[in-house]
Amino acid sequence: MADFDAVIVGSGVNSLACGALLARAGWRVCVLERNDWLGGAIHSAEITEPGFVHDVFSAWHPLWVGGAAHAELGDDLAARGLEYLNTTLPTATAFPNGKASFLLREAEGNAKEIGPEWPDMLERFWPNADLAFGVLGTELWSPSGLAFGAKAVRRLGRKGLAAFAGDLLQTSRDWLQQTFESEHAHGLLAPWVLHTGLGPDAAASGFMTQVIAVALQEGGMPIPRGGGSKLADALVQLIRDHGGTCETGVDVDRVLVQSGRATGVRTAGGETVSAERAVIANVTPTQLYERLLDETEVPTAVVEGARRFRYGRSEMQIHFALSEPARWLGDERLNETAIVHVTPGLDGVSRAVNEAERGLLPAEATIVVGQPLTIDPSRAPEGKGLLWIQLQELPWHVKGDAAGELDVGAGVWSERLKERYANRIQARLAKLIPNLESSLLRRVVLSPADLERMNVNLRHGDPYGGALSLNQNFLWRPFSRSPGHATAVERLWHIGASTWPGPGLGAGSGTLVAHELLKPPPSQRAVTKIRGLFS
Repeated sequence: MADFDAVIVGSGVNSLACGALLARAGWRVCVLERNDWLGGAIHSAEITEPGFVHDVFSAWHPLWVGGAAHAELGDDLAARGLEYLNTTLPTATAFPNGKASFLLREAEGNAKEIGPEWPDMLERFWPNADLAFGVLGTELWSPSGLAFGAKAVRRLGRKGLAAFAGDLLQTSRDWLQQTFESEHAHGLLAPWVLHTGLGPDAAASGFMTQVIAVALQEGGMPIPRGGGSKLADALVQLIRDHGGTCETGVDVDRVLVQSGRATGVRTAGGETVSAERAVIANVTPTQLYERLLDETEVPTAVVEGARRFRYGRSEMQIHFALSEPARWLGDERLNETAIVHVTPGLDGVSRAVNEAERGLLPAEATIVVGQPLTIDPSRAPEGKGLLWIQLQELPWHVKGDAAGELDVGAGVWSERLKERYANRIQARLAKLIPNLESSLLRRVVLSPADLERMNVNLRHGDPYGGALSLNQNFLWRPFSRSPGHATAVERLWHIGASTWPGPGLGAGSGTLVAHELLKPPPSQRAVTKIRGLFS
């Protein structure tokens, strides 16, 4: 008898959600994690000063709370101590001229904030909202994907479906400029495409901008009380309560294959862990096909496709511990907003993305300023301040500085380069947050190289599991030679940000694979259908 029914490599949110669904259904589950924490890119720690709890990688959970995994597991997780907090001010953009625009939690307010076009946009969106959100929760390369397409054809007709698909591929720039007159509205919504791994001039970025805008109005910006790791903790406890195992410090270096079928894994320490029904790998294609599998075990075309898999822009994070809360200039609501983007607007985001993709440090990067204390004051000592800064428009190999100010040396992310670039970002923020530098207790900067070293799936500091250009997105994610989650090796499944529906904390890929594994065998489904005909 095998050690487990399913062995899961990596402990990111997709792994834990998949493991929880399987364990709750009676499967014997084992999750193996190479780091010393469970949760992958969900990790909370006091990395600046004692008592300041920072979400070191990912930080915000709207995709989880709005996703299928939370709908199924939410009550079980709440029973294990997970509590979500939310806000009426999910996001805003602070412009260099001191003005700001806000996205609120109700439509009437957004019509005043964003523009009179907002209600018309919602009116066009809602009739097919199930299709818009459904495409993100469907295994596209499967019978479910065909059924989803058939549903769309029945509702929209062939011409209507063609129009829907065309809108799906629209750029954010085109959608924003066609929908809203106000440039401040453009500047409010455009930065959100960065959180999907895209830029405002990329195919499908308009669809993602629209979906995110509606999701933020409806769902806000929920976070767990006490830090993002509380989600991982609750999922791990749920797995363990149903007899599963979750281990840290275990580096898997090989998926074991016999006669074309995955039978388990081997660890770097030489231990073999066998799996009766599935091996589930939450890794990048690079890890899966160049490390965990032998080239002879998969078709040559798949190996070549994995080698051509491209990673996207790099990310940097800056974590601030402050002696007092940040005080923004201008609109006082900025002091209560969960996420504030600092950018000149749509063209500013576009320019920074273009510079990064050409290998340059952007002269005026889009700064994502996360303010978790506006929702959860327990994350820092009373009366103190804490900021989570994300920069998503950086190159892995630095060819130069678009501003012509910094010597990039050999083009690698050295300690000197990351600190000097962080100084530029801090100086820009200090113009909008006058007490930033006077209240600074400690600053911790995580460069793309730091992020890759801390989490092997953050290849080149890319937090989104690979570039999301059209040939690595939708039906073709992770890549055209191996779309979907099933692999060329029987009983080996591929999940995580590199697979559909892509990055984020929604646990979409882990949930889709769990649902597929929990389906009864075809013979049992046929019997059930026949019985239904005579009941």
